[in-house]
Amino acid sequence: MFGNGGKGRGIVSMTDREREKRLEPLRVVESYWHDLATTRGEVPLRSEIDPRSIENALEYAFLAERIAPGLAKLRVAGAHLNDLMGMETSGMPLSTLFTPAARDVLADAVTRVFAEGVMVKIRLTGEEGFGRNGLQGDLLLLPLRSDMGDMTRMIGALVTTGRIGRTPRRFNIESVSVQAATLTRTTPDAETAPTRTAPETPPVPGLAEEAAPFEATPSSDAKRPPYLRLIVSND
Repeated sequence: MFGNGGKGRGIVSMTDREREKRLEPLRVVESYWHDLATTRGEVPLRSEIDPRSIENALEYAFLAERIAPGLAKLRVAGAHLNDLMGMETSGMPLSTLFTPAARDVLADAVTRVFAEGVMVKIRLTGEEGFGRNGLQGDLLLLPLRSDMGDMTRMIGALVTTGRIGRTPRRFNIESVSVQAATLTRTTPDAETAPTRTAPETPPVPGLAEEAAPFEATPSSDAKRPPYLRLIVSND
């Protein structure tokens, strides 16, 4: 940490900054999923996922398929997952990355993703031992639908902090956060509501002038008043 002294004023936690930087791939995947979901108004299809849209997170991302209640198999996995296991992880159950003690909690989280369409975030700690130092991780799980419309697919991302060391590295679960996914449809081209004309405002009492009465102009041959007479002079 850096600071300018004085009871912690001006101190910047480098740990927090590093964690925020580390979590960026998860934010990229989550934001992309939300864009698809809010456009359609429902959980996106697996076939709609475009790797180019999450290019900066591909190393940490994966796609998985439901193969049994609470169990998902990795179909496509980024290089970081392979580095953690020291082998190719595509085709392996997601639970392979977890210790036996953590797998029941993972199974419950996976079940909820597929059954309820929720978003799950999991805080992880790496199993320690000879050649395996402390390792912290964060996992994101988001639901997808197959082309048949059933919710049996998943997109996720896994990021870690610390040296991987001796592989394979498996994780324990520190905490699980479950959030309802936002699926509100957006309609950017929605028709504009017709403009209503405001009713004419009546004159304010005390400020309006009274209308002047209409008076017709008399014609030229109108009868002259009785006090006028015609005088003719022939001189």
